[in-house]
Amino acid sequence: MKKAAKATSRTSSARIRKWLFRLAVTILLLPVALTILYAVVPPVSTLMLARYASLLWVERIYVPLESISPHLIRSVVASEDAKFCAHNGADWQALGTQFEALGEGESPRGASTITMQLAKNLFLWSDRSYVRKGLELPLALMIDAILPKRRILELYLNVAEWGEGIFGAEAAAQAWFGKPASKLSANEAARLATALPSPLTRNPAKPSPGHGRLARTNQARARAIGPHVECIFSGVRE
Repeated sequence: MKKAAKATSRTSSARIRKWLFRLAVTILLLPVALTILYAVVPPVSTLMLARYASLLWVERIYVPLESISPHLIRSVVASEDAKFCAHNGADWQALGTQFEALGEGESPRGASTITMQLAKNLFLWSDRSYVRKGLELPLALMIDAILPKRRILELYLNVAEWGEGIFGAEAAAQAWFGKPASKLSANEAARLATALPSPLTRNPAKPSPGHGRLARTNQARARAIGPHVECIFSGVRE
């Protein structure tokens, strides 16, 4: 009886280990499979899914990059990731600076690329934590290895949050300015781009004095960004 019990226990343990192994492989491969799918299919962010699950309102109108104002493209790159065309998903120099800040007991800031933010939006949760940040990096490298830069930016501009229940450039342009994303002016684009870090507290249509100053600075940077967007504007209407 004891031998039979031990054999049954070993069999159960082997099944559990096999199940856990399969689960781990699935968890690891699912982002890869979804990223390949997102090369041709519009994605849904985890925040959007959470709102759907909570029966909360979601406004998102997916549009191709060609239907988004070049002003907004330049403004977002200038604001969020000026080295977007040069890195492989991670800004290693900025990350190194942040590690040095951590070592000196300072609070880390920045260093999150557009690709890392896309990884967070597609696969992770929104709360700030070192665990989430640690997961963003390999996911961003994977996304950059699979998708071209223009597709990465197109996906980001279509899942980024721009207000309560407002996702993507098209919904944001219509909600805040009553026009399609293709018609945004340089000033409107700068206001939207500088609202991204705090989309629930910054009003692009009626910016606070501080938000207005950030937008004016962004507008100047967007005009001067030049080669930093060369990987994006091939074939895109200027």
